[in-house]
Amino acid sequence: MTHILQFKITLKHSDPKIWRRFQVEDSLTFNDLHLVIQNVMGWTNSHLSQFKYQKKFTFGDPYLLGRDDIINSRETILSRFFNKPKVSMVYEYDFGDSWDHELLLEKILDIDPKVLYPICLEGEYSCPPEDCGGIYGFYNYLEILKDKKHPEYEDVKEWMGDFKASKFDLEAVNDYLLDFRDIENWE
Repeated sequence: MTHILQFKITLKHSDPKIWRRFQVEDSLTFNDLHLVIQNVMGWTNSHLSQFKYQKKFTFGDPYLLGRDDIINSRETILSRFFNKPKVSMVYEYDFGDSWDHELLLEKILDIDPKVLYPICLEGEYSCPPEDCGGIYGFYNYLEILKDKKHPEYEDVKEWMGDFKASKFDLEAVNDYLLDFRDIENWE
């Protein structure tokens, strides 16, 4: 019987915390979970990723990562590892910028037939833009945007556009989740 996994994912070292709470079916694969996370966090699926569990298991795409010692994320079902509340893993995205996330299983629930899964329940703050130099580069850019006299202000403003760090659009995230696998083919 399929169950629902409720997760909280938090971008490590973010302050204030950038996080999302979402639910998925436990019959999804780790690759599907990766695509859901890309959608709920606001990433663009432009870089490599992997899940790490207890320093002895790594889930990802062995071909893309060039490793044969990891578990294939396209073949491994979530319920195999997320089988009790409080199981946690690290989700790593973009090994250059090192976006590390704590992924915590909060609850295992019965399916609600009135809910379309996956679904994001809540969250706070915007995900940093891709390729901004990791969490410290991101906060540096935010500091530059506070000072219109900063020599890099115009360049950063042009690059980041109308970025609002405090914004989180739950409705937009859930719209993206309707076709969460579409992000796999983004270029």
